[in-house]
Amino acid sequence: MFNIGVKVLVLIKVTYPNASKLKRVFQVLVKISDELPFFITQEAFEVKVISPDKTIMGVFRAPSVVFEEYSISEEEGFIVSGTELKKAIKRAAKNDVAVFELDKENSILKITLRDKKTGLEREIGVPLVPKPIEPLPELQLELGVTFTMLSQDFKNIIGDLKLVGDEAVFTYEAGKIIISSTEQQKEYKCELTEGNPLILVSSLVEKAKASYSIDLLVEAARATGVAKNVTVSFDTGKPLKVEYDIGDGSKLAYWLVPRI
Repeated sequence: MFNIGVKVLVLIKVTYPNASKLKRVFQVLVKISDELPFFITQEAFEVKVISPDKTIMGVFRAPSVVFEEYSISEEEGFIVSGTELKKAIKRAAKNDVAVFELDKENSILKITLRDKKTGLEREIGVPLVPKPIEPLPELQLELGVTFTMLSQDFKNIIGDLKLVGDEAVFTYEAGKIIISSTEQQKEYKCELTEGNPLILVSSLVEKAKASYSIDLLVEAARATGVAKNVTVSFDTGKPLKVEYDIGDGSKLAYWLVPRI
């Protein structure tokens, strides 16, 4: 990471209106992998991260319409070091916007944090990782059960599960979600229904049951600070989706492979 003091050819320049939200997003995505692939198209600004063992994927997507400025000469994909990006964005404050400018010639992603009230700017350059980017799959799975709850409630449940074992079982039947874990002499069971404490529950199936790694659920729960509510979707033998609606049209989603 180093300061930028030269004029560069900019192929991409986009301005996100809330740098502090981006800071929280990047801080949790770097926990999955230290290499963060960026995909910038006319439609959206995306960061898609998959763990080295391919058991969890995190996807941040911000539609182009939520940006104050969105100028790209062509669609681009590139990789940055998560560690260096986290260092660069950690200075983001509540009133800051974040300006991203891509300089491919010098292999730099320049990030400018600008205070909306004072106009004060801080510029930091994050070097690109010199390796080809591999497109990650678009998961278009139909999941039979979906429920929405407060993010803090979800975090509390995952925290309780962590104390019991290494596998959580998600079950749905008759409008009720049951999350449980059993290991040796310890057992945890939580029953969730609409209104207690679920905000909403819907299903396309009569029954569903699937198991997931509690360690992966802990990773997904790291992001509870980015949104008030979280939406969870699952189905028998299929991945679990944990999605946070950040509130401006941007979303952060996690996909967790099931345990067979």
